[in-house]
Amino acid sequence: MINLSKNLFEFQEDCVTFLIDKTTDERNTKEIIVKSPTGSGKTIMLIAYIGRYIEFMYDKTAFIWLGPGDGELEEQSKEKMEKFSPNLKTKDIEDVLTEGFTTNATHFINWQMVTNRRNKTITENERKNIYDRIADAHRDGVNFIVVVDEEHKHNTKKANDIINYFSPKNIIRVSATAKKKAGHLWYEIEEEEVIQSGLITKAMYVNQNIEKISDLSLSSESEYLLKVADAKRKELLEEYQNLGKNIRPLIIIQFPNSSSLQIKRVEEQLEKMGYSYNNKLVAKWMADDDDKINIDDITEKDAEPVFLLIKQAISTGWDNPRAKILIKLRENMSEDFEIQTIGRIRRMPEAKHYDNELLDCCYLYTFDEDYKDTVLQDIDNSYEVKRLFLKEEDKIKDFTLTKQLRDLDFDGLGIADIYDNIIQHFKSKYKLDNDLENNKKILEINGFIFGDFIFGKFRSGRYITFKDLVKTNVDYKELKYSVNIKENKLDLLHSIDLIKSSIGMTHENVRAVLRKLFSKVPKSSSKLLSLNKREWYAFIINNSKRIRDELKEVSSKTEYQLSFKTINIEPKEMNFKIPKQDLIRFDPTENDIEEYATNVYFDYTTQMTTSSLRSTSERLFEIYCEENENIEWYYKNGDTGKNYFSIVYIDGLSQKQSLFYPDYILKTKNDEIWIIETKGGEIEGKSKNIDIMVENKFLAFKKYAEDKKINWGFVRDKNSRLLINNIEYDEDLSNDHWKPIKDIL
Repeated sequence: MINLSKNLFEFQEDCVTFLIDKTTDERNTKEIIVKSPTGSGKTIMLIAYIGRYIEFMYDKTAFIWLGPGDGELEEQSKEKMEKFSPNLKTKDIEDVLTEGFTTNATHFINWQMVTNRRNKTITENERKNIYDRIADAHRDGVNFIVVVDEEHKHNTKKANDIINYFSPKNIIRVSATAKKKAGHLWYEIEEEEVIQSGLITKAMYVNQNIEKISDLSLSSESEYLLKVADAKRKELLEEYQNLGKNIRPLIIIQFPNSSSLQIKRVEEQLEKMGYSYNNKLVAKWMADDDDKINIDDITEKDAEPVFLLIKQAISTGWDNPRAKILIKLRENMSEDFEIQTIGRIRRMPEAKHYDNELLDCCYLYTFDEDYKDTVLQDIDNSYEVKRLFLKEEDKIKDFTLTKQLRDLDFDGLGIADIYDNIIQHFKSKYKLDNDLENNKKILEINGFIFGDFIFGKFRSGRYITFKDLVKTNVDYKELKYSVNIKENKLDLLHSIDLIKSSIGMTHENVRAVLRKLFSKVPKSSSKLLSLNKREWYAFIINNSKRIRDELKEVSSKTEYQLSFKTINIEPKEMNFKIPKQDLIRFDPTENDIEEYATNVYFDYTTQMTTSSLRSTSERLFEIYCEENENIEWYYKNGDTGKNYFSIVYIDGLSQKQSLFYPDYILKTKNDEIWIIETKGGEIEGKSKNIDIMVENKFLAFKKYAEDKKINWGFVRDKNSRLLINNIEYDEDLSNDHWKPIKDIL
């Protein structure tokens, strides 16, 4: 068994103690989330925790260790337990199916084997499946403690269903990228503590010694980075040899997941440099078993391969302390770097620092522009849901309203009309005409980028922690590419997808419109520019965000909203009734609980209106409804779905129909029905509203209310007071159309 006092660092001992304290306290039934940086020894800490629990507790407990991926991570964890704590009993899924669960043993289970419905572990066959074995254990009085390794990968309904089937005494979720979750115990190991221990590098160098780069082709981007990284590898190797260390530093080359052509190109470039699969200096480790080359003993300090090719999907949970350099290749020009990837090169090969700056750091080479923490807190992690039931009063359950649905007989404008809308927008806004050369000068003056080069930026510097890497206030160096039609096709595709995602048009239609607007081909009498193919590629890629914003501006125009009749749209109508039951989000950490007596549902409380779940204007409005003696009841409408109240509005670009769902329906004691939409208000003179389609929705709402002779209004907040408007929309809340809500409702 592990000698804790001899083998654990202080921060590891503190974590183990925390887990023991919480899981041996019978009053604690909460889940525990542990954020443990890559390289901090989370597997060792969990093994030590399990060993200590079994040593001091005499209950009938079986441990479940769940690992994600294709089966390698939980196998690595099992091997580590058998190596570092051979007295502990270990089992795998085959043992479980054959023998059932064993008390005081740790059962290592691959996640896919218990969530895939076609898998033998959960289907009916001649043996008992995992559900049978869990039921047997429960009948025998066995308690379960579930350890969820890489917990961020298990946030699915299937995962939670099976975890809940274990009905575990405790759940311990561990990940380098864990996020806090309401109602769960939280423990975080600081990155600085792990650095101080010597387990991981003192710092990370990004693009060390790379200066401004001009006229680099995409095909040579990888070759350039390979040569720079290889030079750094040779420096490291020489320094290890000077210290008498038999350590061969490894370069990891990480590709996007859809990159077979790029992999082939890099293999050819490496071969020209003298590195190949044949001479054992290059290895490949992809997800498929038949796509692994030279990986036997690759984690040994003196293993032969000096380059390892991987894809993004293989990066989780992989442990190779001699990996010191990472080359991250891109799929498109504006791709972000996912900082979790760098954890693969942060481990120190001998779990200690050498007081040598070269060897005590790791090295990243990439031309990604931005750095981000990619494992964001899933929406399922930020709240829980509760089923609420409608109050039985006849005045509520018998209430009906007419809601609108899309007119499926109207598909919106054709591409020719969309094109006309866009060209008129540019001509009107920038005073363009048929002089295409002059148009180019005008657009250039207004910030559009021209030429046959693609411009980018890259970061360079020394960073100590991941928090430093995601900071945005850093200096960038210039990257300049000469357009290559073949190499930049993927970048063009991503740029067009960026534009289409915001305006609801197909990729093909967006591409056709952009060609007709800005390219020489096809010929047309109504163009804004006449760019050759290389210039057009560069224009779309360099200006994609700007073009997207221009088209969103066209979409927000309101003239078509004034009358559906002019464009032959007849929204469908059907009756809406307040749902008899609904799942409502709530924050279980809110302790000051009061019920909203005016809400239509039983048990609707302040846990459902916290700042994490409601905007300021929504929270103020619900308080207003509760305190207003004239309001008999109110209902919080859903955000989307056939069960909720909806109104049709259209955009100004393609006249595509969309639905919006006003936030509240209420009834006053003098039998007036009101429908209210809340929007972001104003703070320090600046608008908090982020809805670019707000005016279209306002006009559609106004038309609906006039047709149905119903009361309505947009409500926004200013200085903790609510203002209402149902006359003419204006973003400025000082406009006379915005009235104090107490004067109107």
